[in-house]
Amino acid sequence: MPIAQNLLSIKSTLPDQVILVAVSKTKPISDLMQAYDAGQRIFGENKIQEMAEKWQAMPKDIHWQMIGHVQTNKVKFMAPFVNLIHGVDSLKLLQEIDKQAKKNKRIIDCLLQIHIAEEETKFGLNEEELIEILSGENLSEMKNIRITGLMGMATFTDNENQVKKEFAHLKTIFNNLQTIKTTNCNLEILSMGMSGDYRLAIDCGSTMVRIGSSIFGERN
Repeated sequence: MPIAQNLLSIKSTLPDQVILVAVSKTKPISDLMQAYDAGQRIFGENKIQEMAEKWQAMPKDIHWQMIGHVQTNKVKFMAPFVNLIHGVDSLKLLQEIDKQAKKNKRIIDCLLQIHIAEEETKFGLNEEELIEILSGENLSEMKNIRITGLMGMATFTDNENQVKKEFAHLKTIFNNLQTIKTTNCNLEILSMGMSGDYRLAIDCGSTMVRIGSSIFGERN
């Protein structure tokens, strides 16, 4: 399977300001190493145990990103090495990441996940909860996290207009919060778009796309 070829082909279509996260969940280390050898250094996983095993086995200049839903009791297992956590959807989770990062003498970057889809199954904060976190006193007390952006997942549908509307909505929220700049909050990353809709997401202002199957092939 031409993983390197797929990767380079996708990278050649991305604007300079867009970061590519290679979603490597469920894929063997040999597949990840093909992408690594082709120059990829940012990998996204959705299971902490699997990510930790890959982190131990693979080169240490890789940036590991947690893209799945995170349970607070699992944060401690990735706190020693994770670079960015995408799906932060509660103050409680943010506080746990801060606590575990402190234990590991690290600062961990986080994206706040916003619920933009019409599906009930997707996680995320609503706008009210988002503002509450960003303007609350709790945030300034957390010295071991940095909120570096927002993340959202569009509804899984063939209706391109709906997806576009949801991405545009998230971009508007992102734009409106650009003025918030503190020691641990500076919104620079807008993570939206996956294999099926990343081009549309980029048109709507995404600066980070999460692409798996278009690089590594379909998952079992």
